[in-house]
Amino acid sequence: MAPKLVNVESIGSYFESLSDLRHFRNRKHLLVDVVVISVCGIVCGCDGPTAIHRWACNRQDWLKQFLPLPNGIPSRDCIRRLLIALKPEAFQKCFQDWIADAMCNDDSGPDRLIAIDGKTCRGSHDAAQELGPLHIVSAWASEEGIALGQVATEEKSNEITAIPLLLEQLDLTGSLITIDAMGCQKEIARDIVDGGGDFVISVKDNQPTLKEAIEAYFEKHLESDLTELQYRCHETSEAAHGRIDERSYYLTRIPPDFPLKEQWPWIKAIGYSLRMTQHADGSQTDETRYYVLSRYLSGKRFGEAVRGHWGIESMHWVLDVTFREDDSRTRERTLGNNLSWLRRFAVTLLKRHPLKDSLRGKMFRCMMNTEFLTEVLTIHRH
Repeated sequence: MAPKLVNVESIGSYFESLSDLRHFRNRKHLLVDVVVISVCGIVCGCDGPTAIHRWACNRQDWLKQFLPLPNGIPSRDCIRRLLIALKPEAFQKCFQDWIADAMCNDDSGPDRLIAIDGKTCRGSHDAAQELGPLHIVSAWASEEGIALGQVATEEKSNEITAIPLLLEQLDLTGSLITIDAMGCQKEIARDIVDGGGDFVISVKDNQPTLKEAIEAYFEKHLESDLTELQYRCHETSEAAHGRIDERSYYLTRIPPDFPLKEQWPWIKAIGYSLRMTQHADGSQTDETRYYVLSRYLSGKRFGEAVRGHWGIESMHWVLDVTFREDDSRTRERTLGNNLSWLRRFAVTLLKRHPLKDSLRGKMFRCMMNTEFLTEVLTIHRH
Protein backbone atom coordinates (compact mmCIF):
# COMPACT_ATOMS: atom_id res chain seq x y z
CA MET A 1 0.00 0.00 0.00
CA ALA A 2 1.33 3.45 -0.92
CA PRO A 3 2.20 5.83 1.92
CA LYS A 4 -0.33 8.54 2.73
CA LEU A 5 0.73 12.19 2.70
CA VAL A 6 0.59 13.32 6.32
CA ASN A 7 1.14 17.06 6.47
CA VAL A 8 0.73 19.62 9.21
CA GLU A 9 -2.93 20.22 8.31
CA SER A 10 -3.86 16.54 8.76
CA ILE A 11 -1.87 15.77 11.94
CA GLY A 12 -4.75 16.68 14.22
CA SER A 13 -6.96 13.96 12.73
CA TYR A 14 -4.82 11.27 14.39
CA PHE A 15 -5.69 12.57 17.86
CA GLU A 16 -9.45 12.90 17.42
CA SER A 17 -9.96 9.42 18.90
CA LEU A 18 -8.47 10.44 22.26
CA SER A 19 -10.88 10.61 25.18
CA ASP A 20 -11.09 14.10 26.66
CA LEU A 21 -11.33 13.50 30.41
CA ARG A 22 -11.65 17.19 31.27
CA HIS A 23 -14.92 18.50 32.72
CA PHE A 24 -17.06 20.26 30.10
CA ARG A 25 -16.63 23.64 31.79
CA ASN A 26 -12.84 23.25 31.49
CA ARG A 27 -12.85 22.60 27.73
CA LYS A 28 -12.02 26.15 26.72
CA HIS A 29 -9.35 24.83 24.33
CA LEU A 30 -9.75 21.88 21.96
CA LEU A 31 -7.85 18.72 22.91
CA VAL A 32 -6.49 18.31 19.38
CA ASP A 33 -5.20 21.90 19.37
CA VAL A 34 -3.30 21.35 22.63
CA VAL A 35 -1.76 18.07 21.43
CA VAL A 36 -0.63 19.44 18.07
CA ILE A 37 0.86 22.53 19.75
CA SER A 38 2.72 20.23 22.18
CA VAL A 39 4.12 18.09 19.33
CA CYS A 40 5.33 21.16 17.45
CA GLY A 41 6.78 22.74 20.58
CA ILE A 42 8.81 19.67 21.54
CA VAL A 43 10.17 19.34 17.98
CA CYS A 44 11.35 22.96 18.34
CA GLY A 45 13.21 22.14 21.56
CA CYS A 46 10.69 23.07 24.26
CA ASP A 47 11.27 21.17 27.51
CA GLY A 48 7.80 21.33 29.05
CA PRO A 49 4.40 23.10 29.21
CA THR A 50 5.79 26.55 30.05
CA ALA A 51 8.19 26.56 27.09
CA ILE A 52 5.52 25.09 24.79
CA HIS A 53 3.15 27.94 25.74
CA ARG A 54 5.83 30.58 25.11
CA TRP A 55 6.66 29.06 21.70
CA ALA A 56 2.98 28.88 20.71
CA CYS A 57 2.38 32.53 21.66
CA ASN A 58 5.15 33.53 19.25
CA ARG A 59 3.76 31.28 16.48
CA GLN A 60 0.07 32.04 16.92
CA ASP A 61 -0.43 33.39 13.40
CA TRP A 62 1.15 30.25 11.89
CA LEU A 63 -0.83 27.89 14.15
CA LYS A 64 -4.11 29.61 13.23
CA GLN A 65 -3.61 28.53 9.62
CA PHE A 66 -4.51 24.91 10.47
CA LEU A 67 -5.87 24.88 14.06
CA PRO A 68 -9.22 26.42 15.12
CA LEU A 69 -7.83 27.92 18.38
CA PRO A 70 -11.31 29.19 19.39
CA ASN A 71 -9.91 30.89 22.51
CA GLY A 72 -6.38 31.62 21.43
CA ILE A 73 -3.28 29.88 22.76
CA PRO A 74 -3.82 27.54 25.74
CA SER A 75 -2.06 28.48 28.97
CA ARG A 76 0.84 26.49 30.36
CA ASP A 77 -1.49 25.10 33.06
CA CYS A 78 -3.97 23.95 30.42
CA ILE A 79 -1.20 22.21 28.49
CA ARG A 80 0.11 20.60 31.67
CA ARG A 81 -3.31 19.38 32.85
CA LEU A 82 -4.14 17.85 29.48
CA LEU A 83 -0.79 16.03 29.17
CA ILE A 84 -1.43 14.62 32.65
CA ALA A 85 -4.96 13.54 31.71
CA LEU A 86 -3.96 11.66 28.54
CA LYS A 87 -3.47 7.93 28.99
CA PRO A 88 0.07 7.15 27.70
CA GLU A 89 -0.84 3.98 25.80
CA ALA A 90 -3.75 5.64 23.92
CA PHE A 91 -1.57 8.71 23.28
CA GLN A 92 1.20 6.58 21.77
CA LYS A 93 -1.30 4.67 19.63
CA CYS A 94 -2.21 7.91 17.83
CA PHE A 95 1.43 8.43 16.84
CA GLN A 96 1.75 4.81 15.74
CA ASP A 97 -1.21 5.33 13.39
CA TRP A 98 0.42 8.51 12.10
CA ILE A 99 3.64 6.62 11.31
CA ALA A 100 1.76 3.69 9.75
CA ASP A 101 -0.07 6.00 7.33
CA ALA A 102 3.03 8.03 6.43
CA MET A 103 5.13 4.97 5.63
CA CYS A 104 4.57 1.63 3.94
CA ASN A 105 6.58 -1.36 5.08
CA ASP A 106 8.44 -3.37 2.48
CA ASP A 107 7.48 -6.95 3.27
CA SER A 108 10.01 -8.24 0.74
CA GLY A 109 12.97 -6.92 2.76
CA PRO A 110 14.67 -8.42 5.83
CA ASP A 111 12.90 -8.71 9.18
CA ARG A 112 12.34 -5.36 10.87
CA LEU A 113 14.92 -4.77 13.61
CA ILE A 114 13.33 -3.57 16.86
CA ALA A 115 15.60 -2.70 19.78
CA ILE A 116 14.19 -2.63 23.32
CA ASP A 117 16.05 -0.88 26.12
CA GLY A 118 15.49 1.23 29.21
CA LYS A 119 16.51 4.76 30.17
CA THR A 120 16.27 6.58 33.49
CA CYS A 121 15.05 10.20 33.61
CA ARG A 122 17.48 11.17 36.34
CA GLY A 123 15.96 14.51 37.28
CA SER A 124 12.44 13.14 37.83
CA HIS A 125 12.93 11.88 41.40
CA ASP A 126 10.59 13.27 44.05
CA ALA A 127 12.02 13.07 47.57
CA ALA A 128 8.86 14.48 49.14
CA GLN A 129 6.79 11.61 47.73
CA GLU A 130 9.62 9.11 48.27
CA LEU A 131 9.75 8.43 44.53
CA GLY A 132 12.92 7.57 42.67
CA PRO A 133 13.56 8.69 39.10
CA LEU A 134 11.17 7.55 36.37
CA HIS A 135 12.47 4.72 34.19
CA ILE A 136 11.25 4.37 30.59
CA VAL A 137 11.46 1.11 28.61
CA SER A 138 11.05 1.87 24.91
CA ALA A 139 11.06 0.18 21.51
CA TRP A 140 13.00 1.64 18.58
CA ALA A 141 12.99 0.50 14.94
CA SER A 142 16.77 0.49 14.56
CA GLU A 143 17.14 0.67 10.78
CA GLU A 144 14.27 3.11 10.23
CA GLY A 145 14.90 5.42 13.19
CA ILE A 146 11.31 5.27 14.45
CA ALA A 147 9.99 5.32 18.03
CA LEU A 148 7.43 2.51 18.34
CA GLY A 149 6.25 2.64 21.95
CA GLN A 150 7.25 2.84 25.60
CA VAL A 151 6.25 1.81 29.13
CA ALA A 152 7.16 3.71 32.31
CA THR A 153 8.33 2.01 35.50
CA GLU A 154 9.48 3.27 38.87
CA GLU A 155 12.81 1.43 38.92
CA LYS A 156 15.30 -0.01 36.46
CA SER A 157 14.84 -3.42 38.09
CA ASN A 158 11.21 -3.35 36.89
CA GLU A 159 12.32 -3.63 33.25
CA ILE A 160 11.67 -7.37 33.50
CA THR A 161 7.96 -6.74 34.10
CA ALA A 162 7.76 -3.71 31.77
CA ILE A 163 9.13 -5.46 28.65
CA PRO A 164 6.18 -7.93 28.35
CA LEU A 165 3.76 -4.98 28.61
CA LEU A 166 5.65 -3.18 25.85
CA LEU A 167 5.66 -6.29 23.65
CA GLU A 168 1.86 -6.42 23.91
CA GLN A 169 1.69 -2.96 22.29
CA LEU A 170 3.84 -3.95 19.30
CA ASP A 171 3.11 -5.91 16.16
CA LEU A 172 5.90 -8.48 16.41
CA THR A 173 5.05 -10.36 13.21
CA GLY A 174 8.12 -10.58 11.00
CA SER A 175 10.26 -8.57 13.43
CA LEU A 176 13.66 -9.33 14.94
CA ILE A 177 13.75 -8.11 18.54
CA THR A 178 17.06 -7.21 20.20
CA ILE A 179 17.26 -6.85 23.98
CA ASP A 180 20.17 -6.46 26.39
CA ALA A 181 20.88 -8.90 29.21
CA MET A 182 18.21 -7.48 31.53
CA GLY A 183 15.59 -8.95 29.18
CA CYS A 184 17.15 -12.41 29.07
CA GLN A 185 14.14 -14.11 30.68
CA LYS A 186 12.21 -17.22 29.63
CA GLU A 187 8.86 -15.41 29.68
CA ILE A 188 10.13 -12.63 27.41
CA ALA A 189 11.62 -15.11 24.92
CA ARG A 190 8.33 -17.03 24.89
CA ASP A 191 6.22 -13.88 24.38
CA ILE A 192 8.30 -12.77 21.38
CA VAL A 193 8.03 -16.13 19.61
CA ASP A 194 4.32 -16.49 20.45
CA GLY A 195 3.80 -13.01 18.98
CA GLY A 196 5.27 -14.06 15.63
CA GLY A 197 8.69 -12.48 16.07
CA ASP A 198 12.26 -13.63 16.59
CA PHE A 199 14.87 -12.50 19.09
CA VAL A 200 18.55 -11.82 19.58
CA ILE A 201 19.07 -11.44 23.33
CA SER A 202 22.33 -10.70 25.10
CA VAL A 203 23.39 -13.14 27.84
CA LYS A 204 25.39 -11.92 30.84
CA ASP A 205 25.90 -12.75 34.49
CA ASN A 206 22.21 -12.37 35.41
CA GLN A 207 21.79 -15.79 33.72
CA PRO A 208 25.06 -17.40 34.91
CA THR A 209 24.22 -21.00 34.00
CA LEU A 210 23.14 -20.07 30.48
CA LYS A 211 26.17 -17.86 29.93
CA GLU A 212 28.57 -20.50 31.21
CA ALA A 213 27.03 -23.14 28.93
CA ILE A 214 27.38 -20.95 25.82
CA GLU A 215 30.88 -19.82 26.75
CA ALA A 216 32.05 -23.38 27.45
CA TYR A 217 30.64 -24.65 24.15
CA PHE A 218 32.43 -22.07 22.03
CA GLU A 219 35.68 -22.31 24.03
CA LYS A 220 35.74 -26.08 23.44
CA HIS A 221 35.48 -25.59 19.67
CA LEU A 222 37.88 -22.65 19.59
CA GLU A 223 40.61 -25.01 20.80
CA SER A 224 40.36 -26.67 17.37
CA ASP A 225 39.85 -23.35 15.52
CA LEU A 226 36.16 -24.21 14.98
CA THR A 227 37.11 -26.92 12.45
CA GLU A 228 34.62 -29.35 13.99
CA LEU A 229 31.77 -26.83 14.20
CA GLN A 230 29.22 -25.84 11.56
CA TYR A 231 28.78 -22.13 11.96
CA ARG A 232 28.06 -18.85 10.21
CA CYS A 233 30.16 -15.75 10.62
CA HIS A 234 30.54 -12.15 9.55
CA GLU A 235 33.44 -9.73 10.00
CA THR A 236 33.74 -5.95 9.73
CA SER A 237 36.53 -3.40 10.13
CA GLU A 238 36.00 0.29 10.80
CA ALA A 239 38.44 3.16 11.34
CA ALA A 240 37.07 6.24 13.13
CA HIS A 241 37.80 8.58 16.04
CA GLY A 242 41.48 7.63 16.09
CA ARG A 243 40.88 3.90 16.54
CA ILE A 244 40.35 0.77 14.46
CA ASP A 245 37.49 -1.55 15.41
CA GLU A 246 37.46 -5.11 14.08
CA ARG A 247 34.28 -7.02 14.83
CA SER A 248 33.56 -10.72 14.34
CA TYR A 249 30.19 -12.41 14.72
CA TYR A 250 29.81 -16.20 15.03
CA LEU A 251 26.69 -18.28 15.50
CA THR A 252 25.72 -21.92 15.31
CA ARG A 253 22.60 -24.01 15.73
CA ILE A 254 21.91 -24.99 19.32
CA PRO A 255 23.61 -28.38 19.84
CA PRO A 256 21.40 -31.43 20.58
CA ASP A 257 23.12 -31.97 23.92
CA PHE A 258 22.93 -28.32 25.06
CA PRO A 259 22.29 -28.59 28.83
CA LEU A 260 19.51 -25.95 29.00
CA LYS A 261 17.66 -26.88 25.84
CA GLU A 262 14.51 -28.10 27.61
CA GLN A 263 14.38 -25.03 29.89
CA TRP A 264 14.79 -22.66 26.93
CA PRO A 265 12.90 -24.37 24.06
CA TRP A 266 12.67 -21.08 22.10
CA ILE A 267 16.45 -20.90 21.58
CA LYS A 268 17.41 -22.26 18.14
CA ALA A 269 20.93 -20.79 17.88
CA ILE A 270 23.68 -19.40 20.08
CA GLY A 271 26.35 -16.91 19.13
CA TYR A 272 29.00 -14.48 20.23
CA SER A 273 30.50 -11.21 19.06
CA LEU A 274 34.15 -10.26 19.42
CA ARG A 275 35.26 -6.65 19.19
CA MET A 276 38.98 -5.89 19.01
CA THR A 277 39.96 -2.22 19.20
CA GLN A 278 43.34 -0.77 18.35
CA HIS A 279 43.69 2.66 19.95
CA ALA A 280 45.72 5.63 18.74
CA ASP A 281 48.38 5.05 21.43
CA GLY A 282 48.99 1.52 20.11
CA SER A 283 47.16 -0.28 22.91
CA GLN A 284 44.57 -2.93 22.15
CA THR A 285 41.42 -4.00 23.96
CA ASP A 286 38.86 -6.70 23.28
CA GLU A 287 35.32 -7.49 24.35
CA THR A 288 33.28 -10.67 23.93
CA ARG A 289 29.51 -10.87 24.28
CA TYR A 290 27.24 -13.91 24.09
CA TYR A 291 23.74 -14.19 22.61
CA VAL A 292 20.77 -16.51 22.27
CA LEU A 293 18.64 -16.48 19.11
CA SER A 294 15.27 -17.91 18.17
CA ARG A 295 16.37 -18.40 14.55
CA TYR A 296 19.58 -19.46 12.84
CA LEU A 297 20.28 -16.16 11.06
CA SER A 298 22.92 -15.46 8.47
CA GLY A 299 26.19 -14.19 9.91
CA LYS A 300 25.60 -10.79 8.32
CA ARG A 301 22.09 -10.41 9.75
CA PHE A 302 23.28 -11.50 13.19
CA GLY A 303 25.96 -8.80 13.03
CA GLU A 304 23.41 -6.21 11.91
CA ALA A 305 21.14 -7.11 14.81
CA VAL A 306 23.94 -6.82 17.38
CA ARG A 307 25.19 -3.52 15.94
CA GLY A 308 21.65 -2.27 15.36
CA HIS A 309 20.92 -2.39 19.08
CA TRP A 310 23.35 0.49 19.45
CA GLY A 311 20.74 2.65 17.66
CA ILE A 312 18.47 2.83 20.72
CA GLU A 313 21.43 3.70 22.94
CA SER A 314 22.32 6.46 20.48
CA MET A 315 18.73 7.73 20.69
CA HIS A 316 19.00 7.83 24.49
CA TRP A 317 22.20 9.89 24.14
CA VAL A 318 20.34 12.32 21.88
CA LEU A 319 17.55 12.68 24.47
CA ASP A 320 20.12 13.73 27.08
CA VAL A 321 22.42 15.89 24.95
CA THR A 322 19.95 17.50 22.51
CA PHE A 323 16.73 17.50 24.55
CA ARG A 324 18.41 17.57 28.01
CA GLU A 325 15.96 14.97 29.32
CA ASP A 326 18.06 14.18 32.40
CA ASP A 327 17.81 17.85 33.44
CA SER A 328 14.02 17.80 33.37
CA ARG A 329 12.53 18.11 36.87
CA THR A 330 9.09 16.88 35.83
CA ARG A 331 7.99 14.71 38.76
CA GLU A 332 4.36 13.99 37.92
CA ARG A 333 4.53 10.47 36.47
CA THR A 334 2.00 10.63 33.63
CA LEU A 335 3.25 14.06 32.52
CA GLY A 336 6.84 12.78 32.56
CA ASN A 337 5.86 9.69 30.57
CA ASN A 338 3.98 11.68 27.90
CA LEU A 339 6.70 14.34 27.58
CA SER A 340 9.30 11.59 27.26
CA TRP A 341 7.28 10.00 24.45
CA LEU A 342 6.95 13.36 22.67
CA ARG A 343 10.74 13.72 22.78
CA ARG A 344 11.24 10.25 21.31
CA PHE A 345 8.79 10.99 18.53
CA ALA A 346 10.53 14.32 17.90
CA VAL A 347 13.78 12.38 17.42
CA THR A 348 11.95 10.25 14.83
CA LEU A 349 10.72 13.30 12.91
CA LEU A 350 14.05 15.13 13.00
CA LYS A 351 16.09 12.05 12.03
CA ARG A 352 13.93 11.36 9.02
CA HIS A 353 14.31 14.81 7.48
CA PRO A 354 16.91 14.44 4.70
CA LEU A 355 18.84 17.66 5.42
CA LYS A 356 22.48 17.00 6.28
CA ASP A 357 22.64 18.58 9.72
CA SER A 358 22.78 17.51 13.33
CA LEU A 359 19.53 16.87 15.18
CA ARG A 360 20.23 19.93 17.30
CA GLY A 361 20.76 21.95 14.14
CA LYS A 362 17.47 20.73 12.68
CA MET A 363 15.71 21.52 15.96
CA PHE A 364 16.97 25.11 15.88
CA ARG A 365 15.86 25.43 12.26
CA CYS A 366 12.36 24.30 13.29
CA MET A 367 12.29 26.89 16.06
CA MET A 368 13.34 29.72 13.71
CA ASN A 369 11.62 28.72 10.48
CA THR A 370 8.03 27.46 10.23
CA GLU A 371 8.58 26.30 6.65
CA PHE A 372 11.29 23.93 7.84
CA LEU A 373 9.10 22.84 10.77
CA THR A 374 6.34 22.02 8.27
CA GLU A 375 8.80 19.88 6.29
CA VAL A 376 9.85 17.98 9.44
CA LEU A 377 6.24 17.30 10.42
CA THR A 378 5.65 15.81 6.96
CA ILE A 379 7.37 12.48 7.64
CA HIS A 380 9.96 11.54 5.02
CA ARG A 381 10.60 8.01 3.80
CA HIS A 382 14.27 7.08 3.53
